[in-house]
Amino acid sequence: ESATAFGCLMSDMWLGEFDYVSPEAFHSIFGKRYPAFSKRTQHDAQEFLICVLDDLHEAFKEVRAQLCQERQSPAAGTSTRSSSGTSIITRLFEGELSYGIRCLTCKALSDQPETFTVLSLPIPSTRECSLQDCLECFFQPDTLTRNNQIHCYWCGGNQDATVKASITKAPRIIIFHLKRFAWQDKHRRKLSTTVCYPFSDLDLSPYISTSCCNNTEYSLCAVVNHAGDLDYGHYTAFCKHSVTEHWYSFDDAQVTKIPDSAVQADTAYLLFY
Repeated sequence: ESATAFGCLMSDMWLGEFDYVSPEAFHSIFGKRYPAFSKRTQHDAQEFLICVLDDLHEAFKEVRAQLCQERQSPAAGTSTRSSSGTSIITRLFEGELSYGIRCLTCKALSDQPETFTVLSLPIPSTRECSLQDCLECFFQPDTLTRNNQIHCYWCGGNQDATVKASITKAPRIIIFHLKRFAWQDKHRRKLSTTVCYPFSDLDLSPYISTSCCNNTEYSLCAVVNHAGDLDYGHYTAFCKHSVTEHWYSFDDAQVTKIPDSAVQADTAYLLFY
């Protein structure tokens, strides 16, 4: 039901019959399935995005599985059904990380894979930094000691270890979540750090595993902005038209064409490449 409502929303947006389109119908139906998002209170855009992508993935995956079952060959008794875990959502947004874990005692190396649709990046500075700085911070090696020790299969006990992440599958569209909400002295606060991000030629090759053969250069296509603080905020979006390549600002009922220079904002919260 929510996938159908989302499809109607996409049609309304691209038909171009209106100055702006309200997602009210989609929000209402989605809110019935996920009551946490039904109330008109403050919500986190990243959490909402992940929930929407998961919901659409489940809907499209079910349809795909059903169609494949209908294409079963009665003579052979086999199915042409592909993996039920894939959908248009996974093909566009799903990537894979590999965490290389090395025991510091016996030097044994193991890999732990993990799929992702959004990469949550720490912001290493309080005043200004680049997206590259955030990526360096995320992918830098870490040492696991004390309560974070690993259980080494080869040593037969808990040992100190190093862990380093790399991308083994780069998604077609990669989403970065800038972790602006952080804990400081037992209080949660918002980081207003200016994060400078490139519009094109974002090269992820330094963080890509040698086993990955995907293209690793990306161009910015959308930004979700958050203005305000923890208790009160307002979301807007900048989106690049895929045909004209013009940038537009979406601020409730105000849809405005904007210059490229306006896309770099210190309110950026989610980046789509």
